[in-house]
Amino acid sequence: MATNDGVRVSVLGLGAMGSALAEALVKAGHGTTVWNRSAGRTDALVAQGAVKAETAGDAVRASELVIICLLDQSSVHEVLDPVASELAGRSLVNLTTTTPEQSRELAAWAADAGVAYLDGGIMAVPAMIGQPGSSILYSGSADVFERYRTLLEEWGASIYFGEDAGLASLYDLALLAGMYVMFAGFMHGAAMVSAAGVPAARFAAMAAPWLTAMTGAFEGFAAVIDGGDYTVDGQQSLTFSDLSYILTASSEQGVSTEAVAMVQTLIRRQIDAGHAKEGFARIIESIKHPG
Repeated sequence: MATNDGVRVSVLGLGAMGSALAEALVKAGHGTTVWNRSAGRTDALVAQGAVKAETAGDAVRASELVIICLLDQSSVHEVLDPVASELAGRSLVNLTTTTPEQSRELAAWAADAGVAYLDGGIMAVPAMIGQPGSSILYSGSADVFERYRTLLEEWGASIYFGEDAGLASLYDLALLAGMYVMFAGFMHGAAMVSAAGVPAARFAAMAAPWLTAMTGAFEGFAAVIDGGDYTVDGQQSLTFSDLSYILTASSEQGVSTEAVAMVQTLIRRQIDAGHAKEGFARIIESIKHPG
């Protein structure tokens, strides 16, 4: 299949996400070579027009742009270390989930190997790739980002955070932290009402609009945090934010209090330090300065 911009691209790693990334490139008309440890995962993509590489080295040699999406940092090294000399002079986009320091280590490894490196954090599930709402965060080589931006945007909105290769991962994991804590809060609420025979679906129908509306408070919290003054008028005080009633009600329903108790601990730490009348946003100080 002919490319739509002359770029040849290889995708290494065809799990659910890697397959979705490769499929989007094939559908967009990019000449795409694919490789996976378990060769059978290439079949569906080859049927759509991708070229199967027998080895990771073959995949690297086939293209000027190499995309890798594996399990973790050690997997990336396991696959790429033996073909580092083949990668020299090429561009590498790592879409494997790594910590910021792991991303920086991979960037340093790539620089030593003569490889232009761009790190990415995918803010989407596989089914969202190439669809509205999908976005990928990038940091590392500005040249790689600009040169291949049109191709990268086949997957979703592309957001670049600068030359520090760890920044995309930092934003990615920070956003996921907010998501998972929110999910845990929903699960806690669903468990509470479940004890009264309320289906999770009924609770979800109420929780979704409520939580969506509450995200409107983020900007206000951010303004207070950036300003550093937790005493400004209009904030809900830490005393008022005490979660004792929620903890008691949860215990009465026979459900675990762990998810909510975590927030209560952050609140109590600031109250005990003498900040009871200050705003709820102050709990960030408990997070930034643990212990």
